[in-house]
Amino acid sequence: MIIGAVVLVVVLVLIFWFIGIYNSLIRLKKRVQNAWAQIDVQLKRRHDLIPNLVNAVKGYMKFERETLEKVMEARAKAISAQGVGDKIKAERELGGFLGRLLAVVENYPELKANENVKQLMEELTTTENKISYARQFYNDTVTRFNTKIEVFPDNIVANMYSSKFEPFPLFEIEDKTEREVPQVDLNI
Repeated sequence: MIIGAVVLVVVLVLIFWFIGIYNSLIRLKKRVQNAWAQIDVQLKRRHDLIPNLVNAVKGYMKFERETLEKVMEARAKAISAQGVGDKIKAERELGGFLGRLLAVVENYPELKANENVKQLMEELTTTENKISYARQFYNDTVTRFNTKIEVFPDNIVANMYSSKFEPFPLFEIEDKTEREVPQVDLNI
């Protein structure tokens, strides 16, 4: 009788342990999905701003047509990308082309003075900052989730449901120029 009670208690403890780990994995997976949704909201805002910015600078930048076309092509790829990994790749490419566009705009003083362009650039900069923060939050959440599905004993439950608990990709910088330390020259 005592052995039966002990076995029953052990089985109940194991069942509750399993349920606890499973539920914590589900909660963390939902947090990762929410973190990605926050990035997606900011990316949508960025995608909406780009055509307005391109149209505002078109007249001034007759010689920079290639840059404008590449920005719009990269935007189209980013909008149509499917899956987190493909979206991350497409957004990296779009970010690179946007950086080039912003650098080109710097070469046109009359363009920088245009109020419409100024406002769009400010909105785009604000959006880029929000995207940066959302990426950081996403990467933190993904790291927590990916670690949890790999450490013992949680990995036992995660491996039992391996199709449900697959690691998520990080939103990392691949462009080497973005990793370089900016050079500041204060000499006048």
